[in-house]
Amino acid sequence: MNANTPLRVIPLGGLGEIGKNMMALEYGDDIVVIDAGVLFPSEDMPGVDFAIPDIGYLVENREKVRALLITHGHEDHIGALPYILGDLDVPVYASRLSHGLISVKLREHGRLRDAKLNVVEPHEPFSVGDFRVEFFRVCHSIPDAMGIAVTTP
Repeated sequence: MNANTPLRVIPLGGLGEIGKNMMALEYGDDIVVIDAGVLFPSEDMPGVDFAIPDIGYLVENREKVRALLITHGHEDHIGALPYILGDLDVPVYASRLSHGLISVKLREHGRLRDAKLNVVEPHEPFSVGDFRVEFFRVCHSIPDAMGIAVTTP
């Protein structure tokens, strides 16, 4: 890459709504996805159990998608995982508690065996494609929540 390579920030859900949190970062030939949540329906959505983000762009560019990075274990951040991991066969990185919650959810949907789950510790950076990723602790209403610092070359 060079200094003119753009970093694309692609919100796929969670903006202007509570739930369905998902954001993609694209740099060159690499995409990392932050969170994969569901949206619980409002009263004006009868018969809908939940909604998941539109991952069409990620599926079209699946050869670029390197990882899913999970900030915490609330449903609006992990609830879509059983429904999208079949289309995006990538590793999932999460804190220890989030990893446990994700494991239970994937087991319930028969997807645990094929999942590539990884526990991350705060302040232990690692690389995903051209991205350098480092999780750090944040205060939230669920234990073991983390923020994510993602840098490019």
